[in-house]
This record gives sequence, C-alpha cells and structure tokens, in this order.
Amino acid sequence: MNLSYPSHRIAKSDIFALLRCVFCNDLQIRFTLEMPMDQKSLNMFVHLSQTLHFGKTAQAFHMSPSTLSRAIQRIEQSVGSELLLRDNRSVVLTEAGKKFQQYAQQQVEQWQAFKKSLDETQQVLTGKLSIYCSVTAAYSHLPPLLERFRQQHPLVEIMLTTGDASDALEQVQNKSVDFAIAANPESLPRSVYFQHLATIPLAVIAPTMSCKVQQQLQSDILSWSDIPIILPEHGPARKRFDLWYRKKQQGKANIYATVSGHEALVSMVALGCGVGIVPQVVVENSPVKDRVQYLNDVGEIEPFELGVCCLNQSKAQPLIKAFFDAAA
Repeated sequence: MNLSYPSHRIAKSDIFALLRCVFCNDLQIRFTLEMPMDQKSLNMFVHLSQTLHFGKTAQAFHMSPSTLSRAIQRIEQSVGSELLLRDNRSVVLTEAGKKFQQYAQQQVEQWQAFKKSLDETQQVLTGKLSIYCSVTAAYSHLPPLLERFRQQHPLVEIMLTTGDASDALEQVQNKSVDFAIAANPESLPRSVYFQHLATIPLAVIAPTMSCKVQQQLQSDILSWSDIPIILPEHGPARKRFDLWYRKKQQGKANIYATVSGHEALVSMVALGCGVGIVPQVVVENSPVKDRVQYLNDVGEIEPFELGVCCLNQSKAQPLIKAFFDAAA
C-alpha cells in the first residue's frame, strides 16, 4: 500500500520554535530548531547592547569588528528578527532587540548562577587531616577549632595524635602530620608557618600533701639548690626554667627527674617528688590539679605563645587552608 501526502511546501515559519520573551506578552521572538544559542553569542550580544559600539565589544572579545558583525548577523538569523539598526555613525536596538536583550541577560545570569552552584558543590572538601598536639591541648584548645571546622567541612576525616608538646614542631617538620598545636619557639624555622592561638602563662607548682618538699617550702628563705625540681626534657618550658633559675643565683639546680610531657610532670609533683614549672592550662586540665598548688612570689616567668603551625609549602593546600580559616 502506498501512502501519499500532499506535496505542498511547508513554510519555514511553521517550523520555528516560538519563545515568548521575559516581561513581554505582545512580542514573540522566533528561534530556529537548527541552531541553539551558545553562551558566547549571548555574552557578545549583551555587551554590544550595552555599549552600542562594535569596536568596543569586538575589543572586549578579542575579535575584529567584522567578525563581531557576522556573529550578530548569525544571531539575527537564528532569532528570525532584526535586532540592531546600524549605520556608519550609530547602533540602535530595535524593539525585538530590546526584548532579546532581556532574554539574553537572563540566560547569561542563569548560566553564571549554575556554574557558581557547580563550583560550590565541587569545593566540598573531603580527605584526611592529621593533627598533633599535647593531651592538654586536645582538651583545652583543639575542641573549639574542630567544632568550627567540622561544621564547615563535615566530610573531612580527622586523625589526631597526642604526645609531648615539645615534639609538636618536629612532627610538622618531619611531615609526620599536616599541622600541630605548638609553642612558638624563640627562633621559628623558615620552613614553618605559625598562626597565633593564645598566650600561655607558666607557674611554679608544688605538692599539697605533707612531704619533705612541703617542709622545705616552709622556710622563710628558700634554698632552691636543695629543693628537688622536676623538669620537662626540652621545649619552651625547659628554657624558661633555665632562665628563671639563673636569676636565683643559688648554684646548681637539684634536678630530681626529667619527664616527657607536662601532664606527667604535674603528676610527679602531686606525688611529692618535687616542684616544677608548667603551663597553667596543663594544671587546670589535670585530673590531679587538687593535689598541687601554685607558689607565689617566686619570680616572674615569661609566658609562651601557643599556635597552629604547618609547613609553609603546605599552607595553601585546601584542607590546611580551611583549617587555618576556622582557627582565625
């Protein structure tokens, strides 16, 4: 069976897709099905509709005025209407051109908003972030930092290592961790970036229990060379003790023990082993804080600066930068 159809020609206007412009109920601009409007064309038209100057728009899009003119002609062919009236002196939008300007501007803005939403989605941070700090810092300073960071970047996995505070800088320099909470040394290595968190006062502490140390501290004039002293192995507190003790001018210090970590030092003082110099924040967060006391009028001890540090070469990495932003 042969099926035949009328042989009349279909008018080209019958295959145009009709699109009613934004804010317009009386004018329809027709777009052909063959040629979708690309973003560059829309951007060029929006720019030209604002400048009404082919030379300026051509320069902005790095093309010749003749190339721009051909591009506008293709847009007009695609729309099916004349959009610009132009002569050697001026460029003027037609009524269709004004309506198309609104449409093109809306499309450009929607495209930019869409791209921005994609960028924001792609900027969701994931991965692992390794942190080193002392046990005390894990209680005193790290929680508020992590809380702010986790609210902003919930998909990042946190890997926390605790240990002696005086080892924090070394952990960063050895690339064992991404960053650490550490005391600012007197001479910060050039490879390390440091961001201030807090100023930490130090204090001399002694046991509250009845012991030989307590008896020695009852004297009107303290003989510091006889009183057993517990010190950290190294770090800012050890250096500050050395400076503080030299000012006493009482000969060689009676060092009872050196320990790794301020937390262990507080525990040994609480057991009556001697006196020690520690950051006050360590005492306040210690489970044995009720078994030690601060000694007054024993001379000033310089506080130290606590902060977050990382390698300078790493601070621009997205995860590291995001954490520093949360710490700011």
